Amino acid sequence: MQPVTFEEVRNIAEYEVWREQWRPRMIAMKDRRRVRVGGHLTFLFENHDTVLYQVQEMVRIERIVRQHDIEHEIHTYNELIPKANGLCASLLIEYETPEVRAVWLRKLLGLENHVWFVVGETAPVKANFDTRQISTDRISSVQYVSFQFSPEQAKLFPNGAKLVVDHPEYKAESALTAAQLAELSGDFL
Repeated sequence: MQPVTFEEVRNIAEYEVWREQWRPRMIAMKDRRRVRVGGHLTFLFENHDTVLYQVQEMVRIERIVRQHDIEHEIHTYNELIPKANGLCASLLIEYETPEVRAVWLRKLLGLENHVWFVVGETAPVKANFDTRQISTDRISSVQYVSFQFSPEQAKLFPNGAKLVVDHPEYKAESALTAAQLAELSGDFL
């Protein structure tokens, strides 16, 4: 999958006009790429378009106009574009109140060792977490994770896959729907 380039990013004025048409399409795409595992973990799988959308929204919200600053945003978010036979996701850890969330962000230490994709009868694929989001006493409520599949697993993926979390404090799994499998399988092309 190709990374986002500076030439793709529209200036703020152009984006404001284009956004009216593009935003609903991106929201629908993100809905198809969202996988909920249990009651508190949501994986939003990223691709070129979701990353471009995020860069455009950051440029718009932060009123970023300098090329150097835009390129910094592009570089940062391009880390979320999957490599060949891979998937990348923003993992959102969601709890109702800041107080409850604070407790769980401590309880979920070690989560990076307990998230897997299971594809058919092949060996589970362990999530690779961005360790910059994890400290010694708690994890961040937003994590960036990637999964690297073998060519065989990438080929089998459209037939069925599930996300599994087997943390001692949080156990849940979610089989991907046919629509999710179809959407995410496109990332392997």
